[in-house]
Amino acid sequence: MNIWLFSFLAVFLISLISLVGLLTLSLKKTLLKKLITFLVAFAAGALLGDALIHLIPHSLEESGSGLVVSVAVLTGFLLFFILEKFLKWRHCHDVDCAEHRHELGTMNLVADGLHNFIDGALVAASFLTSVPIGIATSLAVGLHEIPQEIGDFAILIHSGFTRKKALIFNFASALTAVLGVVLVLLINQVGEVSHFLLPLTAGGFVYVAASGLIPQLHKETKPRKSAAQLLGLVLGMSIMAILTVLE
Repeated sequence: MNIWLFSFLAVFLISLISLVGLLTLSLKKTLLKKLITFLVAFAAGALLGDALIHLIPHSLEESGSGLVVSVAVLTGFLLFFILEKFLKWRHCHDVDCAEHRHELGTMNLVADGLHNFIDGALVAASFLTSVPIGIATSLAVGLHEIPQEIGDFAILIHSGFTRKKALIFNFASALTAVLGVVLVLLINQVGEVSHFLLPLTAGGFVYVAASGLIPQLHKETKPRKSAAQLLGLVLGMSIMAILTVLE
């Protein structure tokens, strides 16, 4: 029962990040842009740290087969590649997309809901392995959600949502993570799923960090901002390393 409690509590706290739009309303655009750049680097470091310091090593310990874990990690990487391709076919990510502007908000909510559902499944699978692994994965997911949710809120406002409706719908989309938790925990009562999902999660985290976040960081070439990005990366990785003390 504790696994259910920890999993639900983790995804609820992560879902609250969808309300980050409230905080952005009072920030100047220049300051917000600086914060997002650092947060993206921080999130990338946390995702890579969680995958390489926590998830993959524990998968190797549980499986005992390096080949099985490697194939599972690569499968997770490919699945997230396919998922991103599908979402790009169905959903325009450009906030200035004039062709689909009126439908952009709705499509963004659907895509984000699917993404959050997967996040919930990954968090639950991590808690099935151990509470410390669950905490580390929840932290990595949460850090990744901050810059993403700021972007999602901006897209909804751009699509014609009022600020109040944007916050409500964004939060509702975030709560689909609860469905991911329920699905994984119910399936686990029939058979173990953490051994399978853990390396898949690692592959997905590596893909998101390497393909989605780090390329965004390379768009900034100024030395001072690049140094701040490096600091964010190292800080995110360091936090994941420090969390090994809990294991």
